[in-house]
Amino acid sequence: MLAIKTLVPGSIIFRRSVRLMGDQFEISVVGNNPHWADERIDEAIAEINRVEKLFNTFNDDSTINRINRHAGECPVKINGEIFRLIERALQISALTDGAFDITYNTSGKDCADSRSFTDDVLVAPATSINYQNVILDAKDCTVFLQEKSMRISFGAIISGYAADRAKYILQMQGVQSGIINTGGDLIAWGTQPNAEPWTVASADPGQKNCPFAHINISNLAIATSANDEKHTAIINNKYPVNINPQKGFPVSGIKSVHILSPSAELADAMATPVMSIGVNAGLYLINQLNQVACIIIDDHDRLYTSKDIGAAN
Repeated sequence: MLAIKTLVPGSIIFRRSVRLMGDQFEISVVGNNPHWADERIDEAIAEINRVEKLFNTFNDDSTINRINRHAGECPVKINGEIFRLIERALQISALTDGAFDITYNTSGKDCADSRSFTDDVLVAPATSINYQNVILDAKDCTVFLQEKSMRISFGAIISGYAADRAKYILQMQGVQSGIINTGGDLIAWGTQPNAEPWTVASADPGQKNCPFAHINISNLAIATSANDEKHTAIINNKYPVNINPQKGFPVSGIKSVHILSPSAELADAMATPVMSIGVNAGLYLINQLNQVACIIIDDHDRLYTSKDIGAAN
């Protein structure tokens, strides 16, 4: 929950809540003109809708469906925006040793038309997922899935990417301060109308009305993954447990993870992998990254923080 303090007269927070990409988005901008704020929020919504359309698998003619249909057959030429997101996703996969992965395996059955972004995350047997079989050609701007039954889905990263894009559009239109809330994951920039930083009260998932920390998120994104209910960038559908894609069994040992990063895309992408690899490996991984920090609560309610939590916060 956002901790909003007393506002300075003349400048207020304008908010709109709307369902986008299968989740509840709340877009907030700071200004003093309701008409101006309404137009800016319209532009942010239009950008989120554009991203959803670009990366969807519901249209037979969509680029992602073409990539999936030609798996094991031939490379598919794609535009630069899709190419760069796939490239970054594969870099995160390599960084997390496959704990984050946009690939899944249909085992010969392509049911992309009946699934949303979120559904692809848990359908594949753990042994069939392999991001290393995604081949990119930067010169020709193509992607090739080497295995016939391979597919890609952006459920674990797309809402963060959409939030980053919406923030960019808002800033280009002169919005100096605001927040985009994607079902509880946030990206904020600027300050509140009283010049105080944006903060969140982050709670133990087992005691949601009892915050353990107030975190400064001005000019940062924060994404959360919790073991009792799915609460991450995967459009925040609720699942009973997190699944380690390499092991194929429910995660234990960590109750919740909060990732802070300048990018909502990266924060979203890193939250579930840290859950899946455990406290020590998760802290070690985050400590290797610049401008990324994490807060972890284990099953015994012990709190762990990465070394740069103060710098990122």
